[in-house]
Amino acid sequence: MSGPSAAPDPLAGDNAGPGVPDVVVVGAATRDIARDDPRGWRLGGGVTYSALAFARLGLRTAALIGVDHAAASATELDLLTSAGVEIRLDRLARGPVFDNVETSAGRAQVGLSPSDPIDPAALPAAWREARGWALAAIADELTGAWATAVPASAIVAVGWQGLLRDIVPGQRVTRRQPGPSPLIHRADIVGFSREDVRRETDLGDLCRLMRPGSTMALTRGANGGMLLTVGPGRPTSMRRWPAVPARAIVDPTGAGDVFLSGLLAARLMHGSTSGEGLRHGADLHLAATMSSLVLEARGLEAVPDRDAVRARLLDA
Repeated sequence: MSGPSAAPDPLAGDNAGPGVPDVVVVGAATRDIARDDPRGWRLGGGVTYSALAFARLGLRTAALIGVDHAAASATELDLLTSAGVEIRLDRLARGPVFDNVETSAGRAQVGLSPSDPIDPAALPAAWREARGWALAAIADELTGAWATAVPASAIVAVGWQGLLRDIVPGQRVTRRQPGPSPLIHRADIVGFSREDVRRETDLGDLCRLMRPGSTMALTRGANGGMLLTVGPGRPTSMRRWPAVPARAIVDPTGAGDVFLSGLLAARLMHGSTSGEGLRHGADLHLAATMSSLVLEARGLEAVPDRDAVRARLLDA
């Protein structure tokens, strides 16, 4: 990402017009078992990490968050509102609950509760003109109806992992193989980890599930990852990115969600639907930097603000 001229500032850009969110985030908040928390759990989920990341970057952010009874009063929601996130809660009879155990072989995740779906009818009408959307499912709670609930002109990012979980209460979460999905086909950016799909999964097969011209972001943890432009049944271009080293690895939770948020944020701030015109890999550099910072602390407090991101960008 170096070159003869200075790299552009990935945090510079224009927001949307007054009164309209730059980005809307939708998904269910999780309650993750945390034995060091007096409640016995900590609020998480892609919707909370992503919404906080967008807001702390300075984007006008709105979030429709599915919550069960306990999560509805979580103090972590105050972090979002204090950052400027406009929140609407969708009360669910069942919200996702996970017990995540880090082992030498990776994370073992036990599902204690699945999630009820979030109905697009719960979306405030005033948000429907937002130009950026992050569909941040965590437990397959976003149905295909969400593919047509967003404006046709909007830039849409989808985390694939949250559509690939099979949850049976009390059992280890299993992965389903990717299949046809209206959400994946609608997305402009689809993010997932190599650990979310079987090793033998062919990238061409995944491309056939996506819309030509969209972007596939395949993360590989400490090895960085690959950003592919999707063509008819195959990638047409590929960019690799190196990981930005974290100064300490405390908790990997939320790193993938924040990475995907960084990619979308860069496009929104620079008015680029496809990422074209972002010289020197500015979108990837921003996303990788944000992701590295999330690793260095626990819970939503780890999500970096604009100053922290800018400082790490200068150091990288």
